[in-house]
Amino acid sequence: MPITNYKPTTNARRNMSVTDYTGLSKVAPEKSLLASKKNHSGRNSYGRITVRHRGGGNRKKYRIIDFKRQKADMPATVLTLEYDPNRSAFIALVQYEDGEKRYIIAPHGLKVGDVVVSGASADIKPGNALPLANIPTGTFVHNVELYPGKGAQLARAAGNMAQLMAKENGMALLRLPSGELRNVPATCMATVGQVSNIDHENVKIGKAGRKRHMGWRPTVRGSVMNPNDHPHGGGEGKSPIGHPGPMTPWGKPALGYKTRAHHNRSDKFIVKRRNGK
Repeated sequence: MPITNYKPTTNARRNMSVTDYTGLSKVAPEKSLLASKKNHSGRNSYGRITVRHRGGGNRKKYRIIDFKRQKADMPATVLTLEYDPNRSAFIALVQYEDGEKRYIIAPHGLKVGDVVVSGASADIKPGNALPLANIPTGTFVHNVELYPGKGAQLARAAGNMAQLMAKENGMALLRLPSGELRNVPATCMATVGQVSNIDHENVKIGKAGRKRHMGWRPTVRGSVMNPNDHPHGGGEGKSPIGHPGPMTPWGKPALGYKTRAHHNRSDKFIVKRRNGK
């Protein structure tokens, strides 16, 4: 989808851009695939804020997405292409031959009326889901499972895709969007193609109020706080951090400090980290 820019009628409009949704179906979402979604405003089950700067925003309904694609060898026709407020990608409502409807992540280039299939014998075309063992090397895929049958976990955001680099000893080597090279069991399912809404990364929010509509509250820099509120706070005028490195509000290292476990059980599957090591 292209990006829409507006005439600079206000200061915010001058720098604002939105995704052009003209290619989507102007219909209400499928009621049978909607679920309520409560706004927790960053609070956990104890009522304590564990994720800061969240709250408010427009109400949303969750669209139940089929990440497993387990209805094998049954064609499904694309009925609509829709906007999903819970993710950056577009979603497609498909109807199987037995009448069941499901939402899937829409790949780039999918159109209303197209037919998609999942299964080992499916064709290699966007929207079809196959085990990695049945996909040719070099193919771009998305919605990739990490564990067989668990459902897609990798390459689900707008414009993302992973490339199948090699297959050996029951494992498939993938180059992920981050640049990481990782082995995944070849029996895991993946969908052919690139995730839709590839221009999402070029959208400019333009004004603070638009971010509030998304459920994000204001963020304040630590350097403008007082010393009792943040390790970066205090001093006369614009002051340096005053520490060997930047810190979180609670004194932990930030901005580049690695938080991944040193002995993670999935280390053996990572061939090359995204930082090149």
